[in-house]
Amino acid sequence: MPQQGFSLIELLMGLAIGAIVLALVSPAFAAFSESTQRDHAAQSLLDGIRNARTQAITRNQSVVIHGINDDWSQGWRIILDISGKGPQDRDNPLLQEQANDGRVPIVGNWAVSRYVRFSSLGQPLMPGRAFQAGTLHLCSAREPVSQLQVVLAATGRVRLTRKKTAQALCEKAKNVKSSERAVLSASRT
Repeated sequence: MPQQGFSLIELLMGLAIGAIVLALVSPAFAAFSESTQRDHAAQSLLDGIRNARTQAITRNQSVVIHGINDDWSQGWRIILDISGKGPQDRDNPLLQEQANDGRVPIVGNWAVSRYVRFSSLGQPLMPGRAFQAGTLHLCSAREPVSQLQVVLAATGRVRLTRKKTAQALCEKAKNVKSSERAVLSASRT
């Protein structure tokens, strides 16, 4: 009579081979997933900054795009800056909001660390009317490396660069995120 099915040894060997393949593929899949999330966050931020500039020119008023809770990783909001106080004035009308899950650390240098304000002519200006230019870095979650950069020029033009470079701001973001997790886990116990 012909045998139907698998023996226990054949089944265990198949499971062992499957586990080995899964262990080899898992890190590559995680890296691919992180890269996809980073690309999506970069494109969203790039589109948001361009939209804020367009809104400022179209409405002939100052418009501010800022990180939610002063953190670009959590997403961004575009507001009409009627009072000139930017995100500090809660009465400024909200034009658009894009929330992120915070998995991709996004940090900016001093000039763009919290917000970008566009004048009615589409120029990025600081409150003292000095021009505003800078770089927002989309960091790796595992190491202090900037994978993508959203670069804002003094003219208001914004571009995306893909240059993997070591970045001290990414190290600070990583330390802040890990200390926040420690505080959250301590508060749950």
